[in-house]
Amino acid sequence: MQKSIWSDTAQIAKHHELTEDIKTDILIIGGGICGILCAYFLKKSGVDCVLVEGSTVASGITKNTTAKITSQHGLIYSNLVSKMGIYNAQLYLRAHESALAEYAKLCKDIDCDFERKNSYVYSLDDRTKIENEINALNLIGFGASFKDAIELPFKIDGAVCFENQAQFNPLKFISEISKNLDIYENTFVYKVISGKAITKNATITADAIIVATHFPFINKHGSYFLKLYQKRSYVTALKNAQKITGMYLDESDAGFSLRSYNDNLLIGAASHRTGKKSPGWQAVYDFASTHYPQAKIRYSWSTQDCMSLDNIAYIGQYSKNTPSLYVATGFSKWGMTSSMLSAMILTDMILGKENDFKNIFSPQRSILKPQLAVNAFETVCNFIVPTKKRCPHLGCSLKWNKNERTWDCPCHGSRFSENGDLIDNPATKDANVRK
Repeated sequence: MQKSIWSDTAQIAKHHELTEDIKTDILIIGGGICGILCAYFLKKSGVDCVLVEGSTVASGITKNTTAKITSQHGLIYSNLVSKMGIYNAQLYLRAHESALAEYAKLCKDIDCDFERKNSYVYSLDDRTKIENEINALNLIGFGASFKDAIELPFKIDGAVCFENQAQFNPLKFISEISKNLDIYENTFVYKVISGKAITKNATITADAIIVATHFPFINKHGSYFLKLYQKRSYVTALKNAQKITGMYLDESDAGFSLRSYNDNLLIGAASHRTGKKSPGWQAVYDFASTHYPQAKIRYSWSTQDCMSLDNIAYIGQYSKNTPSLYVATGFSKWGMTSSMLSAMILTDMILGKENDFKNIFSPQRSILKPQLAVNAFETVCNFIVPTKKRCPHLGCSLKWNKNERTWDCPCHGSRFSENGDLIDNPATKDANVRK
């Protein structure tokens, strides 16, 4: 049975289900770290807000993160400079550095194992990629450094180092900041229409609504079924392994992510589009047995990430035609800093304050990116497959995931148990897999 390391380290208070109609100024749908941070900042600003969660707080993707807090998002800055220019690359960096600073400020008074760490992106065989990233960072005025060697037990061709980044325990953090918030659990919203959110037992009327459900579930607006896809990856926590002082990521899509937590070494890998075949945990186990042969597996878990068309999050107005509907999604594997940034931007927007970063993350930016064609192709191909086992979201064929014994949708990433029970959205109901 898979279980993340965080699940055994924190107790989060339970909340009642909503069973009667209510009204609020701001409704937040989704009780992961993004939704909780939005509620925290809004309440701190004196705004009447309610958060509803379909299951329990932090029981979805948040509990399965590796919990790195960093503005180093792979080798993104060389791409940003070439595609969007120096100014926008600077904005992207400043935005996530501000999110990191806000975490540091909050965590001073919270026992959540917050630690400042250096972050590294390394390449096993392409020094040029690393050098290009360093050059881009120099252009935008950030003092990253080149490293020829790192503390991991294998040789590299080079690494980019961001100093003074951070890591923490996300569930300990949420346990504290969620106290005194107005939260309803086991309150699944399956429809939003005209400022009202509809649940099984109640209707919530709100002046504005924030959709923080990982993958947005409202298909009528925003075209998120074209703008997003999902990736799965697999993590294990090892005991009796090397304790490392930094946080590490291989620049390759098939590469590994590593960090330590107490006496555990966390290793993640095997990233793949949801619904596609993958070696799953076996890739992580093989890596561990090669490089840490004396180590023992303590925890294993998997996670899922919403990927945007350009690897930049969508934060802001849900669509141009929905002025009172907001969204935060497409964090592209960097959910900790992106969640904090989302809460900062959305709080400013709701309060009518100017925010320096909102335009670069606007969900209304151009969708004419190469990934759009890939997403459209996957949707068409999996829609026309002759099978009765279909995702209730938009009707794509479901694929059997033998690693996790689930039915997964390769179009938009909804997942279901062996019996068809909903696990991950954007679907809002169970699938009939017994046909």
